[in-house]
Amino acid sequence: MTYYDDMPFESKVWIYQSDRDFRDAEVQGIRQRMREFMEEWSAHGNALKAFGDVYYNRFLVVMVDESVEVASGCSIDKSVHLIKEISAAFEVNLFDRLSIAYMQGSDVFVVSKAEFQQKVDKGEINEQTLVFNNLVNTKATFENMWKIPLKEHYLFKVVV
Repeated sequence: MTYYDDMPFESKVWIYQSDRDFRDAEVQGIRQRMREFMEEWSAHGNALKAFGDVYYNRFLVVMVDESVEVASGCSIDKSVHLIKEISAAFEVNLFDRLSIAYMQGSDVFVVSKAEFQQKVDKGEINEQTLVFNNLVNTKATFENMWKIPLKEHYLFKVVV
């Protein structure tokens, strides 16, 4: 089993955002399924050094250390199949790339772009509101740029 701290900063990252919060019991089931998958995941018969977990009961995060073995197209397809399997089993959409996730206090909210714009216009969301950037693609950017104030997010120029 590979732990988060064992993954180098250059590790490739994929983030899948759920359209609803997972209940605690669901999180445990998803973590178990992800752990099993990560232990078996391979590319061209070679084991991948991989990590997966659930964050904020809302996001599935998958990491691969490509300095050990590069994730091939077929192996990436296998990981997408896992995410589709989880999506179906828990009746959630993990492939909606148009919704925007943000934090208020310790709570995470996911809204459409139109709803996000309305909240900005009403002052419910401001330039300091933490917004998730699910386009980060390495562990380093995951740690430093996944949750950022709206004023630093690519959406800032569009909604303000």
